[in-house]
Amino acid sequence: MENILKSLDSNRLILVTGGAGFIGSNLCKTLLTNGNSIRCLDNLATGKKSNIEPLLSLPNFEFIEGDIRDLETCNTACNGVDYVLHQAALGSVPRSIKDPITSNDVNVSGFLNMLVASRDAGVKRFVYAASSSTYGDSESLPKVEDIIGKPLSPYAITKYVNELYADVFSKTYGLETIGLRYFNVFGRFQDPNGAYAAVIPKFVMQFMNHESPIINGDGNFSRDFTYIDNVIQANICSLVANSPEAINTVYNVAYGERTTLNELVHFLQKYLSEYDPEIASVEIQYGPERAGDIPHSLASIDKARKLLNYNPQYDIAKGLKEAVNWYWENLK
Repeated sequence: MENILKSLDSNRLILVTGGAGFIGSNLCKTLLTNGNSIRCLDNLATGKKSNIEPLLSLPNFEFIEGDIRDLETCNTACNGVDYVLHQAALGSVPRSIKDPITSNDVNVSGFLNMLVASRDAGVKRFVYAASSSTYGDSESLPKVEDIIGKPLSPYAITKYVNELYADVFSKTYGLETIGLRYFNVFGRFQDPNGAYAAVIPKFVMQFMNHESPIINGDGNFSRDFTYIDNVIQANICSLVANSPEAINTVYNVAYGERTTLNELVHFLQKYLSEYDPEIASVEIQYGPERAGDIPHSLASIDKARKLLNYNPQYDIAKGLKEAVNWYWENLK
């Protein structure tokens, strides 16, 4: 990570939207170590000010509380910015199924606002969080960037529309864009609470409370779980990429290995039991499959390796150990 950071120009102003969220706050913290200035835009709907509390007093960090659905706010946030890392979105497939209008407003209209504001401010490059949900009902494995299916949820539609808009802005206005299709990101600062909590922090908290995790389906659905430091690396690689073929396209961001939910829960149980032996005896429960879920997800990361020099360092086991350690120290 340090070597990649060294290749990033210092004394730049980088805007991180959703910068108080899970991925955004991690990006802010890492990028501040390289002598750059960071501007964080977040409406705190799902992000937490506590995630960036240690940064608020730093002279090269600025926090704007605002909503990407407001174009004027986006224009203010983009003023003078060199690079945008657009992480702001309403995640969660179930949330989008329950309330597709709000998901569309934030993920599509808000995204378009940010593209327009970035274009008008003369931003050098716009790197945005895309999603593996874009692969939809495509059954081919591993997932390669140019083979997708039909979206299976409103959330997936919004993230695919993001890619279409980014492509049009690249071709029409010359705005450099790179989309990063995240695959099930996990790690420090990921919120374990709330109705739409991601599976790993949710299971961790249940185990720590000696409650039975509930797996949707029979546990044989699989995911390419991706530790946060791999995602940070991919974002920085996207900022420093300089070959024409590396820009104005999308990449899978993952580790490139598949883990079933059954395997995942047993990893967590094993690592957490090292802190609390009673966790080893917590029973696992199974419930109905969740609407909109794809059965299997596995990324090919060949394109990112070749064009971005992306080289993820954390497999599922190494990443989970780091995550479990952070949750135990910070949330127990």
